[in-house]
Amino acid sequence: MLQVDPVVTSAPATAPAALTATGSAPPPFTVSSIFTESTLNSWLAVGLVIAAACYLYGVHRLRVRGDHWPVARTLLFLGPGLGGIASVTLSGLGAYDTTLLSVHMVQHMVLSMVAPIFLALGAPVTLALRTLTGAPRRRLLAVVHSRVARVFSFPLLAYAIFVVNPFVLYFTGLYRVTLEHPFAHEMVHAHFILTGCLFFWPLVGLDPLPGRWPYPARALLMVLSVPFHTVLGLTIMQSTTLFGGDWYPSLALDWADPWNDQKVAGGILWAGGEFVSITMIAVLVVQWIRQSEREARRVDRELDRQEARERAAGTSA
Repeated sequence: MLQVDPVVTSAPATAPAALTATGSAPPPFTVSSIFTESTLNSWLAVGLVIAAACYLYGVHRLRVRGDHWPVARTLLFLGPGLGGIASVTLSGLGAYDTTLLSVHMVQHMVLSMVAPIFLALGAPVTLALRTLTGAPRRRLLAVVHSRVARVFSFPLLAYAIFVVNPFVLYFTGLYRVTLEHPFAHEMVHAHFILTGCLFFWPLVGLDPLPGRWPYPARALLMVLSVPFHTVLGLTIMQSTTLFGGDWYPSLALDWADPWNDQKVAGGILWAGGEFVSITMIAVLVVQWIRQSEREARRVDRELDRQEARERAAGTSA
């Protein structure tokens, strides 16, 4: 049975942005709040606009040159990729991410597991390599094939970082620091995106990366990630200690119970993590089948060419 530890209800040393902006508690979180509480005053908004502009400029350069770039890649990169990041940081979700742990957990899932998958499917590195020329292209190639890239793109290392980071964040005092300091909070957002890209890029991405594993090994690694979300989600749901200490109770919200909200947050992490992992396994299987079909067609073409050469040699004789 859940035991509620005594909590301190005094105001925290650093009030959340929702309180400092209005001087009072924020209104109850509803679906309409996602649209009415949106804001663009964030460095992340600038970064998303720059990333989208660079990607579209690269696509434009290819089209002017007469080269083809799949429309699906552009839509995936801009839509659920960059758009997914914007939907949980610049909308009303971002306004409540220090007010409700469940909202923060939605951000966690999208920034670390959903958006990185679609960013990888957009193949931005491949686009840059096809667009750039001269010294910029050589520098990018040097980065892609560098020792640092080989180390951090190694799937096991990326998996370890992906798995360990949430435990370090939520089960130490670090999470409270991110609630009290806006800059640290923004850095956690960037960290989620980075760790997600490190994990998913070598698994599902289309860009050229050193030491990429075969598809069976990638699918196995995704299978191993499923228990991680189950353990973390259940641990959060069954915890007898509030995450962030007295932060959430000190907000004195009459429309939200921190204990119930923490259970919801754990459920979001558990169910969302398993859904994304199972979907990723299905995506990898589809990619594996398509690669096998392409390889079979390549072998058939090579056999046809050999047969044609043999016939031509027989005719000459």
